[in-house]
Amino acid sequence: MLTYPDIDPVAFQLGPLRVHWYGLMYLVGFALGWALGRWRASRPGSGWTAAMVDDVIFYAVIGIIAGGRLGYMFFYGYDQILANPLNVLRVWEGGMSFHGGLIGVMVAIWLFGRKHGLGFFRVADFIAPLVPPGLLAGRIGNFINGELWGHATQVPWAMQLPCARFPEYCVGLPIGTALSPALHPSQLYQAGLEGLVLFVVLWWFSSRPRPTMAVSGLFLLLYGLFRFSVEFVRQPDAHIGYVAFDWLTMGQLLSLPMLVGGAVMLALAYALRGSGRVAPDAAG
Repeated sequence: MLTYPDIDPVAFQLGPLRVHWYGLMYLVGFALGWALGRWRASRPGSGWTAAMVDDVIFYAVIGIIAGGRLGYMFFYGYDQILANPLNVLRVWEGGMSFHGGLIGVMVAIWLFGRKHGLGFFRVADFIAPLVPPGLLAGRIGNFINGELWGHATQVPWAMQLPCARFPEYCVGLPIGTALSPALHPSQLYQAGLEGLVLFVVLWWFSSRPRPTMAVSGLFLLLYGLFRFSVEFVRQPDAHIGYVAFDWLTMGQLLSLPMLVGGAVMLALAYALRGSGRVAPDAAG
């Protein structure tokens, strides 16, 4: 078994300002997406310029932060809004929903495409491979924050948490117990699947011309599949629990439309190409 390294969530402090690792991980994700987007735009025939990448990343950042926070508060923490509406602004404490962020990015893509005269899926196909590095960084932020742990397990890489910092995982243990039962580091599973594996597959897939909507469809399909799978070993949110059947979590419920929709989009993209037609918004 491994012991959680108990990293201080605060990276550094400047007077009253405390900078959290969680926030820094978002900056890392945005920077990686921007750099990769600029590299892709520099390739001959990309149809994108460096200025366009700068613009779309700005739109995406706003969409991710606003959508991610609002999505979390409405999907997982509505009681916190009722207790204090200003809790919506406390992004640095964690609490961001990928599904909410996705909705925010979709709105951002639509606004950017409208401004530049580009179809929705043309923009979405360009953006999709740039997202997984940010997901990887965000899940590392979850790990540093000590949140989103999995169920108890005996696998060799399971982690025990210090009870002094995480008393909620030590309930029922004798007083004075130093470490919790061993748990799945599910946030690291998500970092590996939603971040690293998804990036490698999408980067390879999008490195050659594909039918419009195919890259976006593959992104939704694989993310939905990975997230749905990891939720089986991840503890549900304590204030929500299972939403149905004593095993279905909110994360799985929100991922199902992505999984199904992604598969349909991918199949439709190739079906339209095979028929000589193009997917909606292919030409902007």
